[in-house]
Amino acid sequence: MKIGGLQPVTASDFPGRMAAIVFTQGCNFHCPFCHNGSLLPMDADSLIGEDTVWGFLQKRRKLLDGVVISGGEPCLQGDLAGFCRQVKEMGFAVKLDTNGSRPGVLKGLLDENLVDFIAMDIKAPLSRLPELTGTTSFASQIRRSISLIAASSVDHLFRTTDVMPLLSSEDLRTIKELVPPGSRHVVQPFVAKNALAASLRC
Repeated sequence: MKIGGLQPVTASDFPGRMAAIVFTQGCNFHCPFCHNGSLLPMDADSLIGEDTVWGFLQKRRKLLDGVVISGGEPCLQGDLAGFCRQVKEMGFAVKLDTNGSRPGVLKGLLDENLVDFIAMDIKAPLSRLPELTGTTSFASQIRRSISLIAASSVDHLFRTTDVMPLLSSEDLRTIKELVPPGSRHVVQPFVAKNALAASLRC
């Protein structure tokens, strides 16, 4: 995998677990409120080798019990399933952060029981996805991913960043309506400091 960052420990990103975060390089969205802009390009000048990650995790097996795979968008990585499999073989639980644009990849991970928790970002109402993600519409893919995740037996949550200049209260209501009954939806505050768009920064 292309790995753009490694956070040694987090107590807040994987519910109920102490975990490390592996940040994959590359994203198919270009959200102006993104706070990981350096991870957007598929290629970067400095990547972290997988051997470095495996060596780190090997030393932390008694201190950590989870690994968060975030990004960027992890589902763009061709060997994501193999990476998850190896993480689980080392005894760690796997949490995946995703934008939901690759439901086929999600289905494969779920079918193989390779993830223990999924957090999916719903960036905007489906009608505004191209505008707020800088892409063509992924509406059908987003709907499919929501359905797959909600119907699975895997712990999960859906989350939306409340970017007040860009999302209205009506937008947030529309997003919430996409979340099936029984699934948790979290509206998280927008941290402007590192936003990709300079106009959104404090």
